[in-house]
Amino acid sequence: MRTEPRGLVLLPPGSTSIEVELDGVGATVSTMEIDAPVAGRALVVVVDDRTAHGGVDALGPLVTELLTEAGFLVDASVSVQADEVEIRNALNTAVIGGVDLVISVGGTGMSPRDVTPEATSQVLDRELQGISEALRASGRVAGSLDAGLSRGLAGISGSTLVVNLPGTRAAVRDGMATLGPLASKVIGELSGLVE
Repeated sequence: MRTEPRGLVLLPPGSTSIEVELDGVGATVSTMEIDAPVAGRALVVVVDDRTAHGGVDALGPLVTELLTEAGFLVDASVSVQADEVEIRNALNTAVIGGVDLVISVGGTGMSPRDVTPEATSQVLDRELQGISEALRASGRVAGSLDAGLSRGLAGISGSTLVVNLPGTRAAVRDGMATLGPLASKVIGELSGLVE
């Protein structure tokens, strides 16, 4: 066995454990398996005119952080104007790119510029109303009156889960907490890992 720095033992290739003696004391050193599967690949689409024109993006980094904490590899966070064609193109690009989850943030309200649900409906193959309802319900329980007014959609496009979240920090935090287990279940079923 090679001499290693004090306290460090390298296992021979292909070994899972080895008997060693450190400072006159025998020990068994084993490999440690880290079970940290990647939940999937994700992309964030921020729908905001100011951010799309170079303004500070306060929501994209938050969603990216929450997705990373949930085990996702985030390919990118892109900002688009509140324009149906731009939103649809961003969602389609993510789906074609093969990500497992696309989360759009913003544009789910009632103003004439809130067209994210309309753009999303053109991309979806199947809507998952249960996820949309769960997101609205959890927001209302958390005390957000606006959560009940969100028109955000959730559904499947190809093998990608697409979810619209309202464009506030509170809605993003609450929505991501609710979405996590649901997204894992859907992605698992779409990839054939869950029966």
